[in-house]
Amino acid sequence: MTAFAYSHGLLCAEGVSLPEIAERYGTPTYIYSRAAIEERWQAFEKAFGDQSHLICYAVKANSSLAVLNLLARLGSGFDIVSAGELERVLRAGGEADRIVFSGVGKRFDEIRRALDVGIKCFNVESTGELDRINQVGREQGKAAPVSIRVNPDVDAQTHPYIATGLKENKFGIPYDDALSVYELAVSMEAIQVIGIDCHIGSQITAMAPFRDTLMRLMELIDEIENITSLSHVDIGGGLGIRYRDENPPEPEEYVREVCKLFAGRDCEIVIEPGRSILGNAGVLLTRVEYLKQAPERNFAIVDAAMTENLRPSLYDAWHDILPVVEPEQESNIRYDIVGPVCESADILGRDRRLLLQPDDLLAIMSIGAYGFSMSSTYNSRPRACEIMVDGETVHVIRRRETVENLMEGESVLPED
Repeated sequence: MTAFAYSHGLLCAEGVSLPEIAERYGTPTYIYSRAAIEERWQAFEKAFGDQSHLICYAVKANSSLAVLNLLARLGSGFDIVSAGELERVLRAGGEADRIVFSGVGKRFDEIRRALDVGIKCFNVESTGELDRINQVGREQGKAAPVSIRVNPDVDAQTHPYIATGLKENKFGIPYDDALSVYELAVSMEAIQVIGIDCHIGSQITAMAPFRDTLMRLMELIDEIENITSLSHVDIGGGLGIRYRDENPPEPEEYVREVCKLFAGRDCEIVIEPGRSILGNAGVLLTRVEYLKQAPERNFAIVDAAMTENLRPSLYDAWHDILPVVEPEQESNIRYDIVGPVCESADILGRDRRLLLQPDDLLAIMSIGAYGFSMSSTYNSRPRACEIMVDGETVHVIRRRETVENLMEGESVLPED
């Protein structure tokens, strides 16, 4: 489906026009399509067919409670990387025994809480972490379920900041050390080894890196099963989306290839999609404040900024930017779309051909993943509100922050 499309000359989210949302809720505003989220999750679910599996949505992509609740209603599991994400999932109605806990820096309190609520599995990333989980397990008198995250040293062919499967990355146990770490884990009093985990990066747009990783993983699994049996294989996430001209595999193609590689193996397949479910299910609505001409550039200064979409500043990422009122002709004027934050890196889009006037509305596309979840209050900018559109119904799922909200919990020094 196309969740965001022009109707009668106006860009709409499902059955609601974006100008209507701007009028009622202001800008900048994140807007999500319920139907698009559900459709993408179901695409993964249906593709597995009879294969034993668990879809664990990667919470870091978008951790808004309404999003998590929607996915929990569909039966999703969750991949978390912090205690905060754990509490969000539980608050949203997610089931603890469908949560896997990834991340390289799990604290004692995070491990205790996760073990106390009964998560499905810890994805262990170092021997130090394994020791710590074993210690907590002994203290609580519980066997902690773990899988070992293996770093296969496979190039994901993605941006270096979101590559996680090379030997120079901080993630996982080196491939050549994995067998000895499994032997260590099996020997521990409060550790129950139940699986193996691997994740090589994000925004991957070809099957080859996934295929290479899984082939290496299967060779290792054959060796590990001489030591202990594994009930599941967690193949991570990372499937990319189309931002501009990428042509990533569809969920059906991806899952079909995975199932073919694991045919004949009696194990549950766990996957951790995030961006591929939420990415194209959201937009950021913003308003043009000023147009400014400079000797080398034309600037459209909008009320959104790197505080609402960090990806262009952090990764030099490209997002399509569409006028909310459908243009009748192409523009010959090129603009850099920039925000008001006091950083030269505050650029949302470079060299875009647009017909613009002050007060025009623009939609920054493909913002459902890593938009709000990476947003900040830099320059003391209150965070934007979030909207979920369901057909012709609009739900406010997060109110716009105020400056007063930003100062809650702060205090000045007492008088001398």
